Amino acid sequence: MRLLIADKLTRAPSKNSRTLPLEVIYEPELTRETLENHLKGVGILVVRSTEVTAQAIDSAKQLNLVVRAGASYSTIDVRAASKRGIYVANCPGKNASAVAELVYGLMIALDRRIPDAVASLRAAKWERQEYGKAEGLHGKTLGIAGLGAIGREVAGRARCFGLNVMAWSRSLTAARASDLGIMHAGSLEELAAKCTFYRFTSR
Repeated sequence: MRLLIADKLTRAPSKNSRTLPLEVIYEPELTRETLENHLKGVGILVVRSTEVTAQAIDSAKQLNLVVRAGASYSTIDVRAASKRGIYVANCPGKNASAVAELVYGLMIALDRRIPDAVASLRAAKWERQEYGKAEGLHGKTLGIAGLGAIGREVAGRARCFGLNVMAWSRSLTAARASDLGIMHAGSLEELAAKCTFYRFTSR
């Protein structure tokens, strides 16, 4: 069986897939328009950002499985795959750490006004006093709406920055929040009223 990786993935997944009894084809430059012409004999298709259209699915006569290396099915025409009896899978939580790191990068950038400071410096200005007025993250309260894989990763990193964490989720109870070492909000309104920073995630 042929396995086509039609997207840019890190080396580990590509390398590990070659240990399976499969013919692995790695073509990260494929696009929505060109994918269809590379599916002949392919039984398993792996994508991330590359869009898998109904037309591409209909052309892949031996396709049995489409895997999205991400948390959703947003790039795959699931309805077309279902009509053909093709199984579609994803990798929930795969990018949780990367997203959590980005959250803190953006929080610091906002607090320190890094984009504005960079623009000022590129304009040959040195406004040290203006861009030294950051309040910092320490002691602030971070609100997390939706305590899924990403939300838990964000909460887990909060202690390093001295942040307090309050979370709301339809499935989160006060007891569970206590076990996680975070505060529980009874509603989104309460969360917004009591927090300084917010991270909204999917359930």
